Amino acid sequence: MSSEPGTGAPSAAQVKTERLLNLVLVLLYTRRPLAKAQIRQLVPQYGQSASTEAFERMFERDKDELRELGIPLVTEDIDPLHEDEPGYRIHQREYALPDISFEADELAVLGLASRTWAQASLAGPAAQALRKLRAAGVERDVDALIGIEPRLRTTEPAFDAVKDGVLRRVPLRFSYRRPQAPEASERHVQPWSLVSWHGRWYLNAFDLDRGAARVFRLSRVVGQVATAGRAGSFEVPDDHEPELMVQRVAPPTSQPSPAVLRVRRGTGHSLRRRARTVGEVDATWDLVDLDHTDLEDFADELAGYGGDVVVEAPPELVDSVVRRLRGALMAHGGAR
Repeated sequence: MSSEPGTGAPSAAQVKTERLLNLVLVLLYTRRPLAKAQIRQLVPQYGQSASTEAFERMFERDKDELRELGIPLVTEDIDPLHEDEPGYRIHQREYALPDISFEADELAVLGLASRTWAQASLAGPAAQALRKLRAAGVERDVDALIGIEPRLRTTEPAFDAVKDGVLRRVPLRFSYRRPQAPEASERHVQPWSLVSWHGRWYLNAFDLDRGAARVFRLSRVVGQVATAGRAGSFEVPDDHEPELMVQRVAPPTSQPSPAVLRVRRGTGHSLRRRARTVGEVDATWDLVDLDHTDLEDFADELAGYGGDVVVEAPPELVDSVVRRLRGALMAHGGAR
């Protein structure tokens, strides 16, 4: 395993993680205990050590860290007749996970969780987790999820950078446009938490310029989000309550507006559940009448259904959905 070219010099944490991973792979797949000299040759980072003493110190620290992580690194004799040099390996049977089994309701929840992040920036990790379960012989119960279509969208361009800032406790810098403000202003913040509230993402943070806690709606962040300090350079208050902080400042929900949709039979279960009426058009389509509170957010949702949903009214919703679909077509090389 090696760092990808063109991404700049790796950090010390990345170098250490790569070295430990290489060490685990070497010790896990050997059929016999390996001597230190062999390990030094097989793990690239050890071969770069300035001296044998430096390698010895590094290897001893790495052994301790692997054991603290619960990885069963063991010491064994290489040759029963010569006990002066120990060998090292990781037994696969002790390293591997035990057989995993789930009840039907647990499988339904796992499948539901994997679908929650559909078409979002975290869809990749969710799909990867599901593939790991399948590889272990665990299959989700698809039938148990009919009529349930959870969606946790992260379409805001700022989401990934802000999420990383929250997780790593890194100060951030970004431009932010307040409602009714003619121009955006630059903010310097210590990000505390991310909260999804009424279909929108909010950042709870300490505003360094104003010296007070503030809530920022991610959709109002303009341009790129940049780091403005070191990881772990601040602490989140022990009494911080993310959802309560957002509830105090989030605007009240807008008045609902009606919409009429044609929905393909057997799809759009979430839309159907929220509908006032559902009428049959023909053998393929149903007419769904329901309310929405934010036209742009609703257009995002409807565009995600592709050809399974056609907006009949109002005209501004039709235009908003068509604009998104045309943008998606252009992004994939299609014609106007």
